[in-house]
Amino acid sequence: MKTKMLNIFITVGVLFALTGMLSADKPQPTIITFDAPGAGTDPAQGTLVAGINPAGAIAGAYVDVNNVFHGYVRAKDGTFTTFDAPGAGTGLFQGTGSNGINPAGDITGFVTDSSNATHGYVRAKDGIITNFDAPGAGPFGTDGFAINPAGVIAGDVGDSNNVNHGFVRAKDGTITEFDPPGSIGTFMADGGCINPAGLIVGSYFDATFLEHSFVRAPDGTITTFDVPGAGTGLFQGTEARGINPAGTIEGAYVDPSNAIHGFVRAMDGTITTFDAPGAGTGPFQGTEPLSINAKGVITGWYGDASNVNHSFVRAKDGTIITFDAPGAGTGAGHGTAVFTGATNPAGATTGAYIDSNNVFHGVLRTP
Repeated sequence: MKTKMLNIFITVGVLFALTGMLSADKPQPTIITFDAPGAGTDPAQGTLVAGINPAGAIAGAYVDVNNVFHGYVRAKDGTFTTFDAPGAGTGLFQGTGSNGINPAGDITGFVTDSSNATHGYVRAKDGIITNFDAPGAGPFGTDGFAINPAGVIAGDVGDSNNVNHGFVRAKDGTITEFDPPGSIGTFMADGGCINPAGLIVGSYFDATFLEHSFVRAPDGTITTFDVPGAGTGLFQGTEARGINPAGTIEGAYVDPSNAIHGFVRAMDGTITTFDAPGAGTGPFQGTEPLSINAKGVITGWYGDASNVNHSFVRAKDGTIITFDAPGAGTGAGHGTAVFTGATNPAGATTGAYIDSNNVFHGVLRTP
């Protein structure tokens, strides 16, 4: 009996040792922070992040010491290229902003001119920038939000009556505007609102200012949907934000108590809701998914009960990992938030964090 028990203890010990060795050999996630050259260091200045492509190139914008926006591309090796779209203004809160990057390295976003009018742009990998305006654009203008591998851009445009509409811009420059039935304002989200097949997701408000979501097929067919449990009060409802190559959609919904929750919608319409561990449950607290990659991995951020922000990565099986960038502030409104960031197919996640001085910095987490 003693010999048998000794053998059991030895076996268990060997298993623990092997487990430890395997854990030690398994690569651990790394988190680095970065700042674009020329980024300001005063409150509300710094480095913002739009997205990351399969090659690891990150697109974003920075706010300089004069509160002017400029675009940038950060290569995988950390090299920065900064740029300004033609006609970019140099006054307060004018300039060039980035919203999305595709696998080829093409970037789309917005440029605010010296008259404070906003225009869309597309920047090719070789640095050539083309500005564009949707038909009927008003002062608040045209904004490109995402660009797919074929160079098709999805965005929204404010008309002369300040009503928002969705648009899709073909690679040849042809722009088609659209609105879901019953919309009094159609909106897109940064980075991932169009997939390789040309499916576009977004949200719209009805006449009661209740938010609903939609998916638009390349032929123009629009399907609307709401998450079960979404509130039906003023500015409550469902907001789709991203779609992956499989047609899986992620987004957020606001419940009747104004708490925010995440959801994922499969191609067949099945909806699963989720909350990041530690997410607050008070008004305007909760879970904010922002992007989904080809493997179904969702990234986003959540506000806790103290209104401090943290980031999360949700695997396709529903497992959620939370993380914070080194140097992120711990006060209300501070913290780590992949506000407009994304995760590429390799699982590299990028976004921004706010430090204790309310300055923005870039963050990159590799699995």
